[in-house]
Amino acid sequence: MTDSDKAPVTASASKPESDVSARRKALLLGRMLGLASEDDYRPSNVSVAERAAHRARKQAAVCQANVEAIYTLALKYTPSDVVGSDPDPDWLYQFFQMAEQIHNRRMQELWGRILARELTEPGNISLRTLETLRRLTWREAQTLEKALAVAVQIGHDGRLKVLSGYRVVGGLGQYFRKSPATPIPLSQFGLPFSSLVTLMDAGILHASEFETGELEPKRSFTLQLSKTELSITPKHAHLILTYYRFSPVGDELAQLVRPHGDNNFAGALKGLLAKDFSVS
Repeated sequence: MTDSDKAPVTASASKPESDVSARRKALLLGRMLGLASEDDYRPSNVSVAERAAHRARKQAAVCQANVEAIYTLALKYTPSDVVGSDPDPDWLYQFFQMAEQIHNRRMQELWGRILARELTEPGNISLRTLETLRRLTWREAQTLEKALAVAVQIGHDGRLKVLSGYRVVGGLGQYFRKSPATPIPLSQFGLPFSSLVTLMDAGILHASEFETGELEPKRSFTLQLSKTELSITPKHAHLILTYYRFSPVGDELAQLVRPHGDNNFAGALKGLLAKDFSVS
């Protein structure tokens, strides 16, 4: 890259990073690739092999910085009043191999919590879950957080689910309805169907929609939300709930992500169920 290719320093250089031109962003990528002049390094004066070696050194430094940042955060989250445990050596090796590639600061905090947890409760987070997490972007992690904010546990089943609605599956009453299905408008709570598909593609949600068995009328059960518990009683027979279920990987990730429960969701759920369920 010659000096003529360098972006000139103008008043626009003081703009926020989001306002930087696409060309300038492309030129900044050149620094990551070792194609920009730095101190006594001039890429145009060295061979391709030397440029490759320079880029490898820069990448190694970034990887080391990522690992050190995650380790420092793990120290912050590790309690001093709890007996520590030795993580599995293979797990630890794979963890740091993956941790090298975590650049986002918020994702690094999550990885720091994982390491801290492994030092006190080894075996809680599988390598498969780590691999899924490594491939998650911060936006996808935010989608997971939104899903967990509206996730429920039904009755005594501790597995997390995202309710999608309920259906009437028999009886004369179904013929006097516009539709036997009553969907939950998850998009109103930041979780459109495209977000569910994203979590399915990541292996966090099962790809199929599930349903409960036919619910027994007048028999109550609980819906445990992140911040509240609802008691649900079907008013009549022929009702089922439909939902998307978290995968084992999703269940493990749920232990690490701290969702902010949506208080409006509980109220909306009460209103939606009120026609066919007693809710308290």
